[in-house]
Amino acid sequence: QTFVVSWRNPTKAQREWGLSTYIEALKEAIDVITSITGSKDINMLGACSGGLTTASLLGHYAALNDPKVHALTLLVSVLDTHLDTQVALFADEFTLEAAKRRSYQAGVLEGSDLAKVFAWMRPNDLIWNYWVNNYLLGNEPPVFDILYWNNDTTRLPAALHGEFIDMFQTNPLTRANALEVCGTPIDLKQVTCDFFCVAGTTDHITPWTSCYKSALLFGGKCEFVLSNSGHIQSILNPPGNPKSRYMTNSEMPKDPKDWQDGATKHTDSWWLHWQAWLAERSGKLNKAPTSLGNKKHPAAEAAPGTYVHER
Repeated sequence: QTFVVSWRNPTKAQREWGLSTYIEALKEAIDVITSITGSKDINMLGACSGGLTTASLLGHYAALNDPKVHALTLLVSVLDTHLDTQVALFADEFTLEAAKRRSYQAGVLEGSDLAKVFAWMRPNDLIWNYWVNNYLLGNEPPVFDILYWNNDTTRLPAALHGEFIDMFQTNPLTRANALEVCGTPIDLKQVTCDFFCVAGTTDHITPWTSCYKSALLFGGKCEFVLSNSGHIQSILNPPGNPKSRYMTNSEMPKDPKDWQDGATKHTDSWWLHWQAWLAERSGKLNKAPTSLGNKKHPAAEAAPGTYVHER
């Protein structure tokens, strides 16, 4: 069975929600999942900033010696925030403190503001291209499904935004016990489950070399996969795409360039490789349930729920 947790689009009323708030919510969701399925543990996936919350959760579980997560998948997630990229242009202390003050005053960080930061990291593709085509030439922008999805931004509560900035500045996940979540110190080397890590070769938001260095922080065995696309397209990569390529290497040297030099190239989508990896780390197949939820946790509204009606 597959369960999905979606981050709520917060308002000023949720301004004090921080990292521990999100971790506690994940813990509650996992308890519900294990109750419904009867399974003692789960296989978990986190993408982008969701990778940061899932990694912190696993560090919290490790501190409690609670093996609730059997295997982990991380997609385009940076945990080691030492970045030698365009992100550094926005990362001086004055700018970061100003960003924290602004979100605390507003209660939330608007998704559109965050999108502008990422756009200016690739101005030729994400800004001037549209300036010339749409404004100067008067052409209709090309139809592109991923851009449509990308325009559906979400806010961050001020407290979580402030914690993310602090983590960017101090890089605590690279050091044992430098971060505390839900009352426990986090040491990712104590997270010893197998994990699958995906990065994109042309990802400007979470560069693949930073994703690779982040994968080295865990104590478990990693299957690192490098997809031939950017931040979104490296994930949305269904089988059968003739342009799809990915690289694998069972060795995990310290230098990501050494990993790339020794990697094997594959055609088609990495999804098929992940499917085989995940099947090896899953329990025996059971018959599909005839109804959702259970007596303690009955199903509520049909997917995707009522939250999508909130602006």
